Amino acid sequence: MADDPDGGMLSWDESVFRDEHVFEIDYVPETFKHRESQTDSLTYALRPAVRGSRPLNVMVRGPPGTGKTTAIQKLFDEVGAQTSDVRTIRVNCQVNATRYSVFSRLFEGTFDYEPPSSGISFKKLFGQIAEKLVEEDKVLVVALDDVNYLFYENEASDTLYSLLRAHEEYPGAKIGVIVVSSDPALDVIDELDSRVQSVFRPEDVYFPVYDQPEIVDILGERVTRGFNDGVISRDTLEYVADLTADSGDLRVGIDLLRRAGLTAEMRASRTVEREDVTEAYEKSKYINLSRSLSGLTDTERTLLEVIADNDGEQAGDVYEAFHEETDLGYTRYSEIVNKLDQLGLIDADYAEVDGRGRSRSLSLSYEKEAVLDRLE
Repeated sequence: MADDPDGGMLSWDESVFRDEHVFEIDYVPETFKHRESQTDSLTYALRPAVRGSRPLNVMVRGPPGTGKTTAIQKLFDEVGAQTSDVRTIRVNCQVNATRYSVFSRLFEGTFDYEPPSSGISFKKLFGQIAEKLVEEDKVLVVALDDVNYLFYENEASDTLYSLLRAHEEYPGAKIGVIVVSSDPALDVIDELDSRVQSVFRPEDVYFPVYDQPEIVDILGERVTRGFNDGVISRDTLEYVADLTADSGDLRVGIDLLRRAGLTAEMRASRTVEREDVTEAYEKSKYINLSRSLSGLTDTERTLLEVIADNDGEQAGDVYEAFHEETDLGYTRYSEIVNKLDQLGLIDADYAEVDGRGRSRSLSLSYEKEAVLDRLE
């Protein structure tokens, strides 16, 4: 291959990538395009914190892959570069989906070490965080990223209540909250308890889906930074952008570029062609599915497998099969069904059933093979 007269083939130690890290989902780009108004709104809300006051609370909404997390990460980096008197902590609620685990993460961010794994009550955990903030006279800004997962576990109201009322129990504690929801069907304010609604009056910042020209612009910069010169043509980039626009999620396009590059390398090619993109898309289009599955517990995964084996069956029949596997009661089963439905992993539709009244039928929202392959 190294002797290829046309120079079109990669040798074993060559790559199409200049910097493959650019195509990782958690990469924060140096330039953040097409989100100027949203960034301005977030900056406005956090400006009081830089002056030592409690910041405005913010509700950030928008579908997955629209730049919400990146905007917050970049803003937190800027605040950290400006002052040491503001502590910023982003909590991934897909991983930390209970009030206690959220505050454990806040404890770790405050003290730079994890709290004891057992033997410490929530009240003591919370008290130590608040007292540290008062002692150091620091403002805490908490971003509850993917807060929808707290709602799925019925933990959102208690978590927000504790954060928003902290200054009453611990005078001098200054805490601001940014809640970030990726569930378009979730009305955050309406789903909160009235005791939380009375104190939570957030600024509303909406992140719409990127349009095709914006996607071309953003992915084009990734291509420039991540691939060697000439690896992807303009036509191929626009094809990637079209597929990304169809999915509504920029992360699909970023993952697609990386996989298409790896596919080209498998062919020992110096360029990424349209067929590489088409082949890679068969995996990249399921990035949201993979992400949702990664946050499920073993019991939730088991129910999804049972639904896959009983696709389209009534909820009662699915429960019998699930109960045989787990021995769990119907109440917990119903809670998990609701969560999987809210995550968009299943469709739980009500219908009239002869002799049984209204009942839900449960079916997968994705192809059965795609779900089962990713559950393994």
